[in-house]
Amino acid sequence: MISKKVNLEKLEESKKYSVGAYSARYLQKVIEKGIPKYEFPKKGMSPRAAYQLVHDELSLDGNPFLNLASFVNTWMEPEADKLVMENINKNIIDIFEYPQTDKVIHKNIVNMLGRLFNGHSTEFMGTATAGSSEAIMLGLLAHKWSWKNSGRGTGKPNIVFGEDAHVCWDKFAKYFDVNAVKIPIDKETRTITADAVSEHIDENTICVGCVLGTTFTGEIDPIKDINNLLLEYKTEKDWDIPIHIDAASGGFILPFTEPDFEWDFRLDRVRSINVSGHKYGLTYPGLGWLIFRDEKDLPKDLIFTVDYLGEQEETYTLNFSGSSAMVVAQYYNILRFGRAGYTGIMKNILKVSRDLAEELDKLGRFEMLNIGERLPIIAFRQKKETEYSLLQLSHKLREKGWIVPAYSLPKNAENIEIMRIVIRENFTLDMAAIIIDDIEKACQFLENEAKLGAKEYRPPKTGLTKIC
Repeated sequence: MISKKVNLEKLEESKKYSVGAYSARYLQKVIEKGIPKYEFPKKGMSPRAAYQLVHDELSLDGNPFLNLASFVNTWMEPEADKLVMENINKNIIDIFEYPQTDKVIHKNIVNMLGRLFNGHSTEFMGTATAGSSEAIMLGLLAHKWSWKNSGRGTGKPNIVFGEDAHVCWDKFAKYFDVNAVKIPIDKETRTITADAVSEHIDENTICVGCVLGTTFTGEIDPIKDINNLLLEYKTEKDWDIPIHIDAASGGFILPFTEPDFEWDFRLDRVRSINVSGHKYGLTYPGLGWLIFRDEKDLPKDLIFTVDYLGEQEETYTLNFSGSSAMVVAQYYNILRFGRAGYTGIMKNILKVSRDLAEELDKLGRFEMLNIGERLPIIAFRQKKETEYSLLQLSHKLREKGWIVPAYSLPKNAENIEIMRIVIRENFTLDMAAIIIDDIEKACQFLENEAKLGAKEYRPPKTGLTKIC
């Protein structure tokens, strides 16, 4: 064997650059050194070359249309796309420069959502946000201030929520110096319970968090039971503890599919709600909304007034600048579809999710935990011990382009491994038939690999499963 002395300095230097396949055609001026990866290039390149390089780099990402892990909307109509590009360069915070966007469109949407959630204010307090995480933090911050102003507690404030909540609830507690009191989920319902909430609240509780469709399984916390519990504490102990509803997933579905289901401002303790426009509001990311039940639920000393953009403006956000594009896209969707249109879209999404869950159940391999009845989220676990894990199945499906997450449930049910499929508007019954077939083939592959070893494996013979 011939060994060569490696120049470590030159090797390290070479790692800083990337020579692309198109260098001979487009990048003659930088062909000797390649394209810098970790520092600004000394000179630029043609727009065509820059586009091609970035475009090809991004081709290594997963396909958004096959991403069944994400709740985020991936498609809009061409007219909406046109409005997005027409408004992407407008800063939403510049009220003086773009008054129609904020004072009319933004304000209209806040009031439309307040009424969609069965509020009765003449004019609702609320704001667009970068997503539901910002909306949740702003809502909880308002409740912390209301608690502080009330003089109800003398200790460190705490917030009560389930282990099934999004990580942004933990972030709020850490960032804003609040104790996070996390309730282990019930193994059977896979949500928190009113009884468990009763054991954890006290006079220093600034808010109880309820989730309208958890990110783990898509199930819904017993909001009405928790509301009734907090009403009792208000009467008996004068603890004015509000509820914030994380309706990121369900807030644009249940008002249309189950209008009689009480989870919103019809319940007295529900004082603030967030919802994601970029999920079932059908816009692109990132857009969230925060709506308060009443003007007094947002303390005035949290609202800042600035006058350096042309006129005095009130602002209540964590971010400042942001594109107007998604707010405009939300307005387009509301005008375009109306209640009837959103109802039709959401019912169709639910039909696809229920049919897919039914076909998954027919495979006989899985125990269905959520069959997409109320929200288009399917969750399942293995019926019996197998030679492979659901995480291995997830990786096998990735070979076909499908992105289907596998993970363990939170505390109190952490020994349960599940898979979750989120159905969005672009997912059709034809796609459902294909993924059923791919799941069955992947399971057979993993079984055969375990029994025979990879070298002896023979591909399974299966037909395409049809969904009626």
